[in-house]
Amino acid sequence: MFLVTGATGSLGRRIVRQLREQETPVRAFVRLFSRYEELEHRGAEIFIGDLRQDRDIEKACQGVEYIISAHGSNGDPQALDYRANIALIDQAKANNVKHFVFISVLGVDRGYEDAPVFKAKREVEKYLVASGLNYTILRPSGFANNLLPLAERFRETGIYLLIGDPKNRSSIISTDDLAKIAIASVSVEGAKNQILPVGGPDVLKREDIPRIFSRLFNKEPIVINVPLFLFDGLRSAIGLFNPQTQRSLGTLRTLLANEFFCTPQEIAHLESIYNIKLESLESFLRRYLGG
Repeated sequence: MFLVTGATGSLGRRIVRQLREQETPVRAFVRLFSRYEELEHRGAEIFIGDLRQDRDIEKACQGVEYIISAHGSNGDPQALDYRANIALIDQAKANNVKHFVFISVLGVDRGYEDAPVFKAKREVEKYLVASGLNYTILRPSGFANNLLPLAERFRETGIYLLIGDPKNRSSIISTDDLAKIAIASVSVEGAKNQILPVGGPDVLKREDIPRIFSRLFNKEPIVINVPLFLFDGLRSAIGLFNPQTQRSLGTLRTLLANEFFCTPQEIAHLESIYNIKLESLESFLRRYLGG
């Protein structure tokens, strides 16, 4: 039995689907108001709970052998990225869970003080490594599915909004590939007790993304490049009225201001460990959007 948190999110949903395609028992941790009908239809065991409640985490972990922590912060990194994962790790130890897979983020070890999600995930990584559990920590550089709504908007308008340096590089991972890797991590020997950067096979500049959209839809891109200082000004103005939102935007600011990519050597190592050929961003978008 797998327990998957964040089971209705873009990654968690794919993990549950793939587990059920393998006819593997899976318990999907979901919120009451989330859309979980598809997962139930696929045969997942639905656990309705709140990751902010220790009692719900305790109940969800009973009788499971593997845990994949795939939930996001939902605007509350202290409660969800940090405390909920600490509680999951503690319950994994109490229930003799065989393997714990934690979805972290690339660059989490760079010390970004202005990014609460990065700080929370780094502390969870350290706690998990010291826990004595068998673990795999995956540090993805960005989810390909996050570009789907941007691509749809581009298809309608031809406009692409690019905030910050167009030359900044990334290696965005196919969310389907990341789900496969997360599942395989509990059984692949080379993934045991490892921290692994995870990215797609291509290192892309941010300005390459509208060019990919252009090829997909045969439409000349209109790129609006907004300087980062304008984002900073907006964030400061928001802070006058809502300091909490200003702080939470620090993670987005970190993502916009820096590069997040895997080296070719890291990608080759990842493909070797999991015996997988990673999908390019363009291939992922074509599968979902046609073109």
